[in-house]
Amino acid sequence: MQGQGKIFILEGARRTPRADILENNKSEGLFARFSTTQLGGFAIKATVDKSGIDKGLIGHVVMGMAQHSHRDSIYGAKGMSWHGGLDASVPALTVARICGSGAEAVAVGAELILAGIRHDRSRPFIVVGGAESMQYPFSLYGVRGKKIGEAVQKYGPIDAKTLPAGTHLQDMLLMSLYDPSAKLAMANTAEELGRRYEITREEADAFGLRSHVNAKRARDAGAFKEETVPVEVRTADKTLVVEHDTHILEDASLAKMARLPPAFEQGGIVTAGNASAVVDGAGAMIIGREQDVTKHNAKPLARLAGVGVAACDPRIMGWGPVPATKLALESAGISGKDIDHVEINEAFAPQALACMRDFEKMGIASDKVNPLGGAIALGHPLGATGAILAITCAHALRRDNKRYGLVTMCIGGGQGISLVLERA
Repeated sequence: MQGQGKIFILEGARRTPRADILENNKSEGLFARFSTTQLGGFAIKATVDKSGIDKGLIGHVVMGMAQHSHRDSIYGAKGMSWHGGLDASVPALTVARICGSGAEAVAVGAELILAGIRHDRSRPFIVVGGAESMQYPFSLYGVRGKKIGEAVQKYGPIDAKTLPAGTHLQDMLLMSLYDPSAKLAMANTAEELGRRYEITREEADAFGLRSHVNAKRARDAGAFKEETVPVEVRTADKTLVVEHDTHILEDASLAKMARLPPAFEQGGIVTAGNASAVVDGAGAMIIGREQDVTKHNAKPLARLAGVGVAACDPRIMGWGPVPATKLALESAGISGKDIDHVEINEAFAPQALACMRDFEKMGIASDKVNPLGGAIALGHPLGATGAILAITCAHALRRDNKRYGLVTMCIGGGQGISLVLERA
């Protein structure tokens, strides 16, 4: 982004904890009662409150969301804005680049400001981020216009008792993870990368263990405390406050990892222990131009230094971060050796490992990648992940007094997106 003006992420960037869609794989998850717009609202409200920015200076909201999971999901970013306490006069845009949606929102927000065509100069700051409730519904197809019970089904609720015997509901979560262009599920694309890069099951399990060990150490040291807003959950009989990401294993070990069967292919290396956790969550930031940050005495956290988006063969969609990172580094005017901290989404262990091998060829050392753990331990709420990783990266750069950070992720369908951040 050289020569295009400086865009800063402000102090106050916050995310929710990431909560498993099921507790212990038996009962509904802690955030199951919240829609995507509600989760996004929690993050926006906390970010605005912590930033110190007058709400009247926020002129737009751009939030990522991958999939419609609730009846209000169609309202997307506008619903998040409302839940976040912003004025009804603030327009909002929902962006969808599947797993990269949260990072895409950061890029789109910056472009809105820099292009100037739709930028409200009287309200120069933009809220960006992403949210995702992975509580995807089960869907029924092919009944509209058919006689169900006593009437033709035009719209409205369906009485399940009137459906023909043998009617099937389809799981939108499972269906969404299959790419018809690749003729593969997402996990199988990771298996393909594992074969091409000759990654072993032992290496994949070791990487999964590394994710949990790093995440637990970071959590226990309080590394996530500043960036996370606790979420209050009320049930019929109790109220509890969710403060931490829920998927981190307290007693992970290689022996336990090794006992897990392949989850997607006979003889495969992807298991429940080395694939990203399915969680709900959200994250939000406020961005603005350097001159507006100065004018309104705002406190910058990090600068958006570079952006890269690329595409690849959908059969190896997990490799997308490699070409995207090359473009982002070029955009920032730096080399891989300049990167101090990397947040790569661990969609699957072999996918992340394959990218890391190519990162090393760019000068990005593997020990700089995910020192705080990643999605295997922390989870991957699709439309929120890019925003959450950017928030984690920005705080880590400041905490560790480092200069450049890389945020990157693969995207179903064969894409990748990368952001380069510079500590402010």
